[in-house]
Amino acid sequence: MDKIKTALLSYGMSGKVFHAPFLAFHPGFELLGSWERNKKLIHHDFPEVKSYVSIEELLEDDVDLVIVNTPVETHYDYAKQVLLAGKHAIVEKAFTTTVAQAQELAAIAKEKGVKLAVFQNRRWDSDFKTVQKIISDKVLGDIVEAEFHFDRYNPLLSPKQHKETANSGAGILKDLGPHLIDQALCLFGLPQSVFADIRITREHSLVDDYIDILLYYSNFRVRLKAGFFVREAIPAFIIHGKKGSFLKPRGDVQEDELKLGNKPNLETWGTESIEKRGLLHTEINGEIVQEIIPTLQGNYYDFFDGVYHSIINDAIELVSSQDGVHVMQIIEAAIQSSAQKKVIDL
Repeated sequence: MDKIKTALLSYGMSGKVFHAPFLAFHPGFELLGSWERNKKLIHHDFPEVKSYVSIEELLEDDVDLVIVNTPVETHYDYAKQVLLAGKHAIVEKAFTTTVAQAQELAAIAKEKGVKLAVFQNRRWDSDFKTVQKIISDKVLGDIVEAEFHFDRYNPLLSPKQHKETANSGAGILKDLGPHLIDQALCLFGLPQSVFADIRITREHSLVDDYIDILLYYSNFRVRLKAGFFVREAIPAFIIHGKKGSFLKPRGDVQEDELKLGNKPNLETWGTESIEKRGLLHTEINGEIVQEIIPTLQGNYYDFFDGVYHSIINDAIELVSSQDGVHVMQIIEAAIQSSAQKKVIDL
């Protein structure tokens, strides 16, 4: 199996938790190392790899793929350097801070003939995959409305300075927002227009920490919400159709398992506990059905497997740069809508 030589642009939480375990597990990747500015942490987990002192040193190495997993406001500059060096790239969410930046990166990747993917790993959450199957099976009839939540109860400011300092990449809209937006676009495509309410609710916060985004489609609506003052959460996925409804709590276990240091596999990884199963209440073949639906297995491995095949077999990226552009279009429209208190057409 051909190996894709891969390097990270940081080895903080995202590098250690979301990327390195899958790069180490997938037989098609070879982890060369990470750019580390101060703390040299990668050698604790991977003693044999390199700790680069600069991005220039990293790009001069025999690297095929670079994962841009730095703060959001740096994504554009670093990804541009990576692409111009002729390297394939995975860029974390939010892809960039503006639509123009996203479009420019997509154009550079095309010009250079390299692959550019956005790390929207939540497409491979167990809960979302289950919702996706319910909708694709059309057991709810025509969709009337859907509501997705990414709610938490955490009134304290983050100790990570870049998350709480007012900058173009900070705030919940560009942190949790891209997950919700990408999931909606993955299921339903681009909406016709957007209305949004973006607020600051935590004491002393300098960045937005509450979003309520309404996506207008021709025959249905999709609401996306995230905030830090939800002590008792409602189902994270609520879908109503003309025949029935599906309610599903957020239950994916992968992030928690990875933070505990557990390693991914292909058999039991991403298996939710049974109490997180969703409720289907609908009409099938003229009969009313109300039943608990088994949750599909989640696995972020599938994202990395898609990246592997996109590079080795020239397949289409599972989450393409154009997908990233579309998410940024919704984010920009949401910012404009909230500021002007009106619906923005796309």
